[in-house]
Amino acid sequence: MNTPIYLKIDLSTGKSEKYIVSEEYFQKYLGGKTLACKLLLDMTEAGIDPLSPEAMIIINTGPMNNTGAPSSSRFNLSFKNVLTGGIASSNCGGQFGVMLKRAGYDGLILTGKANKPSVIEIVDGEFFLKDGKDLWGLDMEETQQRLPKHYGKLVIGPAGENLVKYASAGSGERMAGRCGAGAVLGSKNIKAVIAYGTRRAEIFEKEKFQRHIRRWVKLLRDHPMTGESLPKYGTAGLLNKANATFSLPTHNFKVGHSSKANYVSGETLAKTRLIRNSGCISCPIRCERRVKHKGKEIKGPEFETLGFFGPNIDSADLDAIINLNYICDLLGMDTISVAASIAFAMELKDKGIMDFGLSFGDPSTLEDALYKIANREGIYSDIADGTKAMSEKYGGEEFAMHSKGLELASYEPRRSVGMGLGYATSNRGGCHLNGGYLALLESVGVLSVDPQSPKSKAELTVLMQNVLEAVSSAGFCLFTAQAHIPKLFFKLGPYHPITRMTNRILKHSGGLIRLLLKSLSLMKFNSMLLFPHAEAVRLVTGIPMYTGSFIILGERSFNLERLYNLREGLAAKDDSLPDRLTKTPQIEGEMDTVVPLDTMLPQYYKVRGWDENGVPREKTIKRLGIE
Repeated sequence: MNTPIYLKIDLSTGKSEKYIVSEEYFQKYLGGKTLACKLLLDMTEAGIDPLSPEAMIIINTGPMNNTGAPSSSRFNLSFKNVLTGGIASSNCGGQFGVMLKRAGYDGLILTGKANKPSVIEIVDGEFFLKDGKDLWGLDMEETQQRLPKHYGKLVIGPAGENLVKYASAGSGERMAGRCGAGAVLGSKNIKAVIAYGTRRAEIFEKEKFQRHIRRWVKLLRDHPMTGESLPKYGTAGLLNKANATFSLPTHNFKVGHSSKANYVSGETLAKTRLIRNSGCISCPIRCERRVKHKGKEIKGPEFETLGFFGPNIDSADLDAIINLNYICDLLGMDTISVAASIAFAMELKDKGIMDFGLSFGDPSTLEDALYKIANREGIYSDIADGTKAMSEKYGGEEFAMHSKGLELASYEPRRSVGMGLGYATSNRGGCHLNGGYLALLESVGVLSVDPQSPKSKAELTVLMQNVLEAVSSAGFCLFTAQAHIPKLFFKLGPYHPITRMTNRILKHSGGLIRLLLKSLSLMKFNSMLLFPHAEAVRLVTGIPMYTGSFIILGERSFNLERLYNLREGLAAKDDSLPDRLTKTPQIEGEMDTVVPLDTMLPQYYKVRGWDENGVPREKTIKRLGIE
């Protein structure tokens, strides 16, 4: 069995050494965010400042990267979260992950701080630390244009250099947006990491793997989500769906519906601005939007960006959103966190607390504001610290839309309460993906499992969190998991009696899911219609990965990250949402339009095998084989 090879680099000394992952760790933690979290627990001490030289950042791939499997070019950055102080993992497409593998390494482990702006270069197994001072100060587009054309590139922009707490890192036009990866690299004086090589992936059962991939690609192309909706509209297609179910954040999450949402929807984008669709390496889904901006073709905005620079700030200006999205990518800032922080600043002004010169319904001031935030100019430096820090300085905690310090994604949880539970329990903070993305089963998908009922939401959230963790650990895009929802429901539609009956069954499925979670070790089979990812991992690595052990991998991953957070001082009290969502009904007087978090959390802890304080029990840790 070929286990992953990492390169550990001490930037303070410029010295490097290979780190070969043990067979035990490979089989147990696989790769991506799961293996990275375990290495962070092993190699770092508690209490380190995430922007200090002692802090560590791991840039790694999963075993599927560079194999040609569908949607498998993803790579991961794990580090101590700049916004929350807990665990961070940020996932990215682009070419860098593939080129890092071709250059001979499955991951990089970076510690220390370079004594000047620098570029890490990896070429066919060789490491060089080069002067990057001529690149310092450039935006992400200019930086990549100045680097070797055929290399995989991971770069930061001015926001990362200036330690904006939600600064992103990018490869091509794909962003590792959340949690402050750009700030961590900037704190280490790393402007770019580039890689080039020609090594091919070693595949355990090559012919069987190729047959499996052909069948899987056909399944994805034939599925209504991954073969029709996502290629046609991208994630932007979710906006009108969220708006129709009152789960689209509007006016800083004050309400969940905007009368002007269609002006910035995926349908409008496709009809009036779209040039073509595109996608990452080896991806048959092709969800990326390509639009024209000031005479050139660029990446268009995703659902989150449309929502947060649209209805959440009371704007219906699609051209402004396209421009603001582009500027955020140039500067290297997470569009979710910066737009959410701007919305909070707007509400501070409305309430007479603090005036940043930003107003709801007026996007004309935002381009200038983004540059000031990225460069930490004057009072805009406060916005660069994120919503949580702003609320602690100025007040307004009840309408500061974050969990653990990470701004919430663009799903209003008062009409998707399982998503609210996911936000609160997500290890990296207010994340819909690490939170289990229950909105897909409640408010924006073909199924709608009573979005305002807490019944079975603890069990569904745990199951979905575990599945998505496993998919990510292997190196796949999470969109590939959407094909596990049977095509039948899309054919029948949301109002068909069979679809409605399925929703009712899922609402009362808690006991069945608990039984399933206890029986995973018995599920020694793989199915193309369930999780083709597990069979792909088995055929590539030789690890005996089956449906049950694949989901257990995800459970192990989620518990590892929970243990990291507990080590860093986060606790059950941090599994929370702002009062606006738990105490203020979306519809005045109707208390079923709040998130019943206090009802769902105890059951969630129980299903997870945690105690009443949200700490994994010893028998849970032992069962998962976590040292």
